[in-house]
Amino acid sequence: MRISKRSIAAATLLSVFFVATAGADLAPEKVGTTTLPAEPSPHWVWFNDIAFFNMVSGRTYLIDADAGRVLGMLSTGVMFAKLDLPKDYNEIYSPETYYSRGARGERTDLVSIYDSRTLEVKGEIIIPPKRHSGVPVPAYSGLTDDDRFLIIYNMTPAQSVSVVDVKERKFIEEISTPGCALVYPAGERRFNMLCGDGSILTVTIDDGGSLVSKELSESFFDPQNDPVTEKAARYGDTWLYASFDGVVHPVDVSGDKPSFLPKWSLLNDADRAESWLPGGTEHLVVHQDKGLLYSAMHQGGVDTHKDPGSEVWVYDLATKKRIKRFTMKAPALSLAVTKDDDPLLLTVVGDESSLQVYDADTGEHLRTVADIVYGGTPLLLQTP
Repeated sequence: MRISKRSIAAATLLSVFFVATAGADLAPEKVGTTTLPAEPSPHWVWFNDIAFFNMVSGRTYLIDADAGRVLGMLSTGVMFAKLDLPKDYNEIYSPETYYSRGARGERTDLVSIYDSRTLEVKGEIIIPPKRHSGVPVPAYSGLTDDDRFLIIYNMTPAQSVSVVDVKERKFIEEISTPGCALVYPAGERRFNMLCGDGSILTVTIDDGGSLVSKELSESFFDPQNDPVTEKAARYGDTWLYASFDGVVHPVDVSGDKPSFLPKWSLLNDADRAESWLPGGTEHLVVHQDKGLLYSAMHQGGVDTHKDPGSEVWVYDLATKKRIKRFTMKAPALSLAVTKDDDPLLLTVVGDESSLQVYDADTGEHLRTVADIVYGGTPLLLQTP
């Protein structure tokens, strides 16, 4: 085989490049572990990635939204949805699914318990292999108000919930809930579920986590003409459900039975004329101390309730009036608002692995935390 002089010259130059590179002084990479502070920063956020293009490997990233950097990561299994964060934040609960052969084989569902400072696994609780898998929404699971029991929604397609005692580290029982879905905590021993006829199922458990009663309410929305979305936001003892057409249905859960409060609208006549609607994966969030509701809004028509928001509108929950509207730098599929006195508004779009950070009082865009994970599909945000 004949080799040209040009080929020899190119090979020589390449060899010189590799020798020069190998001889260059490279700073040694520091490898180690760290422990997070016992008190989380109010501006930390969990960035939950279902990993659409690699669903056997869900992940969630802890991000410092002020510094714009990743603090840690949890590997959370197949079709990951969300974490469950107790108020004291001493540990983290994560409903997870695994298969013995990666993407096939024997299925195991469990609740992983992580140390909130080291992010190491502290324990596991095996649960029935029925955990619902789907596009993540916040109500796939929930902690009772005293953080004692974790309630996990199942669909096989039969509907039920698994009750887990996270303090005693054990599965208690499965409760059948035909026609009713998702989990909305409503006290230390109660939780609610949305039902297909527009009613609410109230489930009461005892101090051991076993079923005491199930009771259906009257219908509080019209599932045919204007259904509510499942992405409700809680304000104290009131759950706020927004309909596809932007009507807010407040449900007071302070008593043994839900109380349906007067409805009000996110939209006025001018907004409707411009085709504004709420939408997204996590489109309603509340700042508890300020009494403010944030809603992602877009312009669209029928069946656009999953579209991300080009704006975020802010409402005073005392007056039920819009007081601010912010234009987003990037579409807002999911929202979170930090719980402190100087809150941040945090958004993701879903098909970009970047976090957008805004001043929640003024709407000023502060920074983009970009390229958190290559090819990620973050759909939910959670603040500790």
